[in-house]
Amino acid sequence: MLASYAVTEEASKGRRVPESCPTARSEFQRDRDRIIHSAAFRRLEYKTQVFVNHEGDLFRTRLTHSIEVAQIARSLARALRLNEDLVEAISLSHDLGHTPFGHAGQDALNECMAGHGGFEHNLQSLRTVDVLEEHYAEFDGLNLMYETREGILKHCSRVNAERLGDLGARFLSKTQPSLEAQLCNLADAIAYNNHDVDDGLRSGLLTLSQLDDVDAFSRHCVEVRSAYPSLGGRRLIHETIRRMINAQAVDLIRTTEANIIESGVNSLEAVRCAPPLVSFSAPMQAEQGQLQRFLRENLYWHFRVLREMSKAKRVITELFDAFMQDVRLLPPQYQMRTREDKPRAIADYIAGMTDRYAMKEHHRLFAISEH
Repeated sequence: MLASYAVTEEASKGRRVPESCPTARSEFQRDRDRIIHSAAFRRLEYKTQVFVNHEGDLFRTRLTHSIEVAQIARSLARALRLNEDLVEAISLSHDLGHTPFGHAGQDALNECMAGHGGFEHNLQSLRTVDVLEEHYAEFDGLNLMYETREGILKHCSRVNAERLGDLGARFLSKTQPSLEAQLCNLADAIAYNNHDVDDGLRSGLLTLSQLDDVDAFSRHCVEVRSAYPSLGGRRLIHETIRRMINAQAVDLIRTTEANIIESGVNSLEAVRCAPPLVSFSAPMQAEQGQLQRFLRENLYWHFRVLREMSKAKRVITELFDAFMQDVRLLPPQYQMRTREDKPRAIADYIAGMTDRYAMKEHHRLFAISEH
């Protein structure tokens, strides 16, 4: 029972290469399945979220983050009567283009690509599903539905939007994507804000006493301690974060429902012409802003994290420079691609690396071994 403004297969703009209808599953389920079976999705297991992969087995990776985003987004979509299968496909694919070493890797690769079109991880995710995955006889990429591809592309520069045709038009006309795409964007924020708190505490880089001044955490922690005075350790943290996620989800559902009613939208086209409708309330937005600032100043800018990120940037930069100087150092399939666009082919290769593969490749190129 989808809402009138939800995405449906019947109203979809379809696939770039027409295919016969799937049997026993929907078109968006087919998208989800192709994403899960892709090489890029498997590689997310060894790509950094905040902590470099080798630092510990219990910290989140891009893969676990993507699964958590999908769980949150599906729950929200069901409550709002949106297309759950589309939401799941977008959630699972939104980070496919991320470099090794998280945002540090992305920043380094963007600097390397200055003058060559730059590097945007959202655009790289789209490039991954449109071009780089090699599975099918009849087309490059995964040939996903238009609405899935639209949801993957959360941000895009004007220059790149102009090259993307229909998919980039909304960035030029300032119109909106589907509610499903809008929802995935905020489900992503819910997942990484709350789970970065969890990983920060697990690592010892954050402490409970620091979080006493963060409203998004402290008000729920007080409730938990009041209800369970003897509770401590991991259970206290998990119970608090569970309540944080629930509060944000409920707030988003109620606020979005109110926005939809106030806007009067009753079709997907009306959604595209309306202002953004999926949102938190003003108090929750303020609370989330405080949490994000806290994480930036106390976790992402922690000297131990910055040291690892500094090393990561050096790895990315030195790999890029070495390949630019001599493309013969690249694997044969990427050497072929350099004939068309050398910098982009090199960026594709590096962006597809896992953390540990990038470190091994750097060692193979620069370390002199006796063996």
